[in-house]
Amino acid sequence: MDTELKSLFQKYAGQQATDVTELPSSGSNRRYFRLKNNTISLIGVRGTLAAENRAFYEMAKHFKKQGINVPDVYLHSNDWLHYIQEDLGDTILFNVIQKGRLTRVFDQDEKKILCKTIRMLPSIQFKGAEGLDFDMCFPQPEFNERSILWDLNYFKYCFLKSTGIDFQENLLEDDFAKMVKALLCNKTNTFMYRDFQSRNVMIKDDEPYFIDFQGGRKGPFYYDVASFLWQAKANFTEELRKQLIDEYIESLKKYTNIVEQDFHNQLQHFVLFRTLQVLGAYGFRGYFEKKPHFIQSVPFAIDNLRSLLNQGYNEYPYLCEILNQLTNLKQFSDDIKKHTLEVHVCSFAYKKGIPNDASGNGGGYVFDCRAINNPGKYERYNQFTGLDEPVIKYLEEDGEIIAFLENVYKIVDSSVNRYINRKFTNLMVCFGCTGGQHRSVYAAQHLATHLNEKFGVKVNLVHREQNIEQTFEAKNQ
Repeated sequence: MDTELKSLFQKYAGQQATDVTELPSSGSNRRYFRLKNNTISLIGVRGTLAAENRAFYEMAKHFKKQGINVPDVYLHSNDWLHYIQEDLGDTILFNVIQKGRLTRVFDQDEKKILCKTIRMLPSIQFKGAEGLDFDMCFPQPEFNERSILWDLNYFKYCFLKSTGIDFQENLLEDDFAKMVKALLCNKTNTFMYRDFQSRNVMIKDDEPYFIDFQGGRKGPFYYDVASFLWQAKANFTEELRKQLIDEYIESLKKYTNIVEQDFHNQLQHFVLFRTLQVLGAYGFRGYFEKKPHFIQSVPFAIDNLRSLLNQGYNEYPYLCEILNQLTNLKQFSDDIKKHTLEVHVCSFAYKKGIPNDASGNGGGYVFDCRAINNPGKYERYNQFTGLDEPVIKYLEEDGEIIAFLENVYKIVDSSVNRYINRKFTNLMVCFGCTGGQHRSVYAAQHLATHLNEKFGVKVNLVHREQNIEQTFEAKNQ
């Protein structure tokens, strides 16, 4: 048992700790203990780097004076390897939003605490920087070229090389240099938390409290937004990210003037950089130190990276070439295929029965096209289907099917969007009419094209009565 922490407890509380329990740790070598007796509970910290411990201790003192929600720190050992602090309990934000993380459907309570948290972020970045002695920051006082290259090389050597991908190091370094320039183009005198994510936010009495900011330094505020919203296992949807960015910007305006489009443009560079830094950490902590939490997080980070590459980073052509190779590696692409939505669209004749759903999910949507004016009642259309120009012209000039499909799109789009977010894999949509030849064929063909173009999902289209099958291959989701 750690006698130094017990001694600090007794010195602060005036009585002995009767119960000492070690708490779970994460990435660092710091160890945490809960020391308590019948009247008081404190957290004891034992670290291996005195400078790192001192950075946290001194910053916590300063932030507390600035009215920022951080734990009180009380006493430290002479060698700075031990200190005791306020016990904020056991509730971390990461666990509070667990249901949303697992389903990608965040309820109002989860959204409320996330919004409250990110609205508080500018306070530590701006108020926290006022009067702060950045020279005490560990391992260095400022986010600069050296620190950026450390993290990029962390990714290169601890993750990229471990995959076995061959790359030209000089071309990669050229793009790294471009990224350094982009990240440093807007220097600010603000505090950069650096590891601002839901595991480092405690919830006490429904209020967020910031912890584990010992790696913070002077730096741009974009980094922390990227760190929080693109945390791999937070599993935020794009819709929720946009909402939280809006909340952050509104709070940010209290401290500085901001041009929103410029903010979004600059943020994207930090999102890519942070994602690479995180993969480097996962590579080191997971592949080298064999810590399972980090290995389990890799697919989520790769999924984030895959989505980022869809947006395009033309400034970094060779880096993006390598990253596309990385995300398409079998060990990463196989996992994502297990959670990729396929939509099955079918046209049919009611007299021959509604098609079965081969996936076993029990169907999806069946839309009845028989109320739409039927070109089949005219002999001149008998040899044509809903794929042929004469029938298409008839239906579109009549207009009923256009209005019909507008309503169908609203319903099905909503489901497809939710299915993608929740990583469901199958949805079936069927269109029936009298003969399965004109109206249902037109509707099914147009929905399949619409879904593939709008969402990039794979669509398997079957015109059952026409014996026609067509596959719309998935684009990057």
